[in-house]
Amino acid sequence: MKRSVFLLAAVMATIGVFSQKATTMREAFADKFLIGTALNTRQVVSRDKALQALIKDNFSAVVAENCMKAEVLQPQEGVFNFKDGDRLCDLAEKNGQVITGHCLIWHSQAPRWFFKDKDGKTVSREVLVQRMKDHIYKVVRHYKGRVKGWDVVNEAVEGNGELRKSPFYKIIGPDFIRLAFQFAHEADPDVELYYNDYGMDSPRKREAVVRMVKDLKTHGCRIDAVGMQSHVAFNTSLGEYEKSMEAFINAGVKVLVTELDLSVLPWPKGNYGAAIETNFDYKREMDPYTDGLPAEKAKELDDFYIKLFDIYLRHSKDIGRVTFWGVTDGDSWKNNFPVHGRTDYPLAFGRDMKPKPFVRTIIEMAQSGKYD
Repeated sequence: MKRSVFLLAAVMATIGVFSQKATTMREAFADKFLIGTALNTRQVVSRDKALQALIKDNFSAVVAENCMKAEVLQPQEGVFNFKDGDRLCDLAEKNGQVITGHCLIWHSQAPRWFFKDKDGKTVSREVLVQRMKDHIYKVVRHYKGRVKGWDVVNEAVEGNGELRKSPFYKIIGPDFIRLAFQFAHEADPDVELYYNDYGMDSPRKREAVVRMVKDLKTHGCRIDAVGMQSHVAFNTSLGEYEKSMEAFINAGVKVLVTELDLSVLPWPKGNYGAAIETNFDYKREMDPYTDGLPAEKAKELDDFYIKLFDIYLRHSKDIGRVTFWGVTDGDSWKNNFPVHGRTDYPLAFGRDMKPKPFVRTIIEMAQSGKYD
């Protein structure tokens, strides 16, 4: 009898251990900042229960990887396609997740017709301003009440601090940025508005973005936050990265970490940032981890992510959101950038949908309050 009681107690204890669900990132960071992920259309409509549980349990915010960009939403003038964006919003609302709109004005994925007339000639400033206004009004008003904030302008500053000579700049001039923020606020006075860019550890880009924030404020434009994309590598200077974060905070806005990933792969010679038009031919030596990530490299990745989250936690009162640019390694854009067809490991969850060791560490840091 005693043996039976003992065995029953042991079984019940074991059941208790396995029934206790581990704390997720979403739970651990709930009182710090939102933890987000970018979703592609396949993930939004997927019936994979394990994937959907991972998305729901671990992330408190979502952003569309591509389906809310202008070339997708308005491929032809006046013809809008909101189907995939609406599906993303439906999923997020079902999961109780905050939605970010990405992005309204970006040269790289704007439809080419934005900039040309019916004869293929470059449009006038007046025409492009009107097209920009019409697009922003239509999109922002369509998602009014569903989206918390918009990346209004994306990647308008070069690494040297100069404004990028994009078609928006060439045709309208530097005030296209101010006009975009003005139109977005007119379309929805309640929605938050952000500027988003990569390479924010660059001192010159930092200074330029601070000037932009101040200029927008001087002209009475709403800007709530600067988005630091954070496509980082092991050689990213965390000291300069943190200085940029503090500079934006001191300029009177929140900071959002909007597209976080950490590539472990070698880069072609030179520093090409995150400009999506960059593309190099595949070479086997540039793809060294096709069979898995070596233990020492995996530890380097874990250590770097822990350092990043130490920065985020120390500045948590001024950070609104930290978003990973993807759910699992297998879906990351980094597998095809800047070299197509490689095997990278940049995110919090591996191809097996299991969390990497650093995830447990940052959860413990958030829960314990023990960070530098």
